[in-house]
Amino acid sequence: MALGRRRERREERREERHGGGGVHYRMRQRLVSIGDDFWIETDDGERAYKVDGKALRLRKTLILEDAHGHEVAKIQERVMRVKDSMEVEDPDGNRIALIKKALVSPLRDRWSVEIRGGSDLDVQGNVVDHEYTFTDGRTPVATVSKKWFRVADTYGVEVAPGQDPVPVLAATVALDLMTHDH
Repeated sequence: MALGRRRERREERREERHGGGGVHYRMRQRLVSIGDDFWIETDDGERAYKVDGKALRLRKTLILEDAHGHEVAKIQERVMRVKDSMEVEDPDGNRIALIKKALVSPLRDRWSVEIRGGSDLDVQGNVVDHEYTFTDGRTPVATVSKKWFRVADTYGVEVAPGQDPVPVLAATVALDLMTHDH
């Protein structure tokens, strides 16, 4: 009896993860740290992107590589520019996105993602607890949630169909680093 209920709950969680029709990625929380590497996997356990934590002298830098080891983005702290921000660059050094704290209110922090050549994204929800959504003003672009997994240190990122996952995943990594690096 209990085995049947567990199987049903597992199927319900799988349905919740696949219900939106987007691409799903599995991330580990608080494993984002300078000097460490980790893999971002698809929902099926395939390695999709590697986050390589580079330790540089003046700023925190993470390299996002595809499954074949090719750099697709560089995530780095902006030391002398906007406070509480990280920049995402393509392999040629061109800015893809700027993630920054948009507003501090008594109830929660607000974050924004400025996308070069695209719609800027608002981050709404609880970033610290990995329960939030990226929207382009009205339309959800990606959803981040821990409820899809039973493992305590794991959360998922569902990227809507037709969206480039690189800026969203890089912004998710940057937000994790900025909110848990104390």
